[in-house]
Formats: sequence, structure tokens, C-alpha cells
Amino acid sequence: MNNRLPSRRNLFEAAQRYLLEPGEEQLERVAGEPPRLTSQAIQKVRMSRSRERILANLDDMYREAFERAKTSGDDTQMASLDFAYRREQLYFEILLDVRDAVERR
Repeated sequence: MNNRLPSRRNLFEAAQRYLLEPGEEQLERVAGEPPRLTSQAIQKVRMSRSRERILANLDDMYREAFERAKTSGDDTQMASLDFAYRREQLYFEILLDVRDAVERR
């Protein structure tokens, strides 16, 4: 009884082949479907939001939450929001750097 699941490496390689190297039959099959986020689509479509807009939206969202916590006098919540904001800002900057690198390719 051999019920072994495929290894993670095999699954990852299959996903890479499917997502990064679509064959002709895949391209024909999805011609009528909405576009998927593939490497070819990324190369064709420019990202719509600027880095400044994304970071400004993040700043606005956390600023509102921080002001509410400040009004209620919740120091713990303020500290938590401050840390979360800095962490999210770092994550977004990394993702935006990756996006910019992909767009340059």
C-alpha cells in the first residue's frame, strides 16, 4: 500500500512549470477566462499604485487607529500599533522593491 504524497520539491516544481512556463494548450484553454497573474501578465501590465500611494494609505490607516487609541488613553494599544505599523511598512517596502525589480526585468 503506497499512499505517499508527492514531495514538496515535486509539488513546487510542478507549480513553477504551471505558473512560470505555461504551454500552448494552457494559453489556449484560458483565452476566454479572466487574466491570471503569470510572469507573462506581469511583464505586460504595469502596476497601478505608486509606492508613495501605498505607503500613504498604510500611514493613514495606522494614524487613525493610533489617534483612537490615544484618545482612549490605551498606552498598550498605542505601543502595539506603533510596532505593527513599522513592521507592515517594512514588509510593504520589501514587496515594493520586489515589484520594482520584476517590472525592470
